[in-house]
Amino acid sequence: MTMHDDQVDVTTETVATLIQEQLPQWSGKEIRLLQSTGTVNAVFRIGNDLSARFPLRLADAAETLAVLKQEARASAELAQVSRFPAPEPVALGEPGAGYPMPWSVQTWLPGTVSWDADPSGSDAFAQDLAAFIAALREAETRGRHFSGEGRGGVLTHHDGWMEKCFEESEELLDVRRLRHMWSHLRELPRAGADVMSHGDLIPGNVLVTGDRLSGVLDTGGFGPADPALDLVSAWHLLQRGPREVLRRTLGCDDLEWERGRAWAFQQAMGVVWYYVESNPAMSRMGRRTLDRILEAME
Repeated sequence: MTMHDDQVDVTTETVATLIQEQLPQWSGKEIRLLQSTGTVNAVFRIGNDLSARFPLRLADAAETLAVLKQEARASAELAQVSRFPAPEPVALGEPGAGYPMPWSVQTWLPGTVSWDADPSGSDAFAQDLAAFIAALREAETRGRHFSGEGRGGVLTHHDGWMEKCFEESEELLDVRRLRHMWSHLRELPRAGADVMSHGDLIPGNVLVTGDRLSGVLDTGGFGPADPALDLVSAWHLLQRGPREVLRRTLGCDDLEWERGRAWAFQQAMGVVWYYVESNPAMSRMGRRTLDRILEAME
């Protein structure tokens, strides 16, 4: 089952043809589709050191290229300030072989995504995660501000989307209780000026080795946002004890912590119903996050 109505499927044969035609220096390398819970790109290994990312949702080629160039700049910037390994951009490909959009190549990072090696009970992992977030926050915004798209700006701007989520979740969740919770979370005032943030710290974007953070993926959204945004990781990735370790290490006050909970709530509400059939692992992540938020507010 596809995840999106406008999804563009990509095969290993298509990727091999594109590499042979556009990036022939890698044409002899093995190409493997990665089984992933990701919702934005199909990801393929190219040999042992590279990966190719193909946008899944059909979009204008020129607009897609602009997005990919911006993501490459953001990924390169994050890699320079991160205390943990992050992918670095290598090349951009063009439409071809039946695939209608540009695509990207970046370095490959070893490690296990936290979907498959759950570090949620590890205090050491929580400390690593805090160190990663702190390093991003220390990076210069260079006068940039939140772009106004997606999470990381004004909570009440998401009221329309949240209403749709509540309507779609009537048969899945305790919507009455969740509506009441959102009515509180949406009114939390801003805690501080924009800081640089990863923007999507969910299990599929975090690599672990043992119970330690070993790398961070999907870094193309690196940019200025609400300083509470990366605190979604507290709810997506951590159990109660390590969650408190993260909070203490970062020195979060009550308001910042609550806004982080609000952004995690907003994200979780969307993924539960949208991916309930097409990406069950992502839907389950949303349910688990909501359960953690509800438990903490009892």
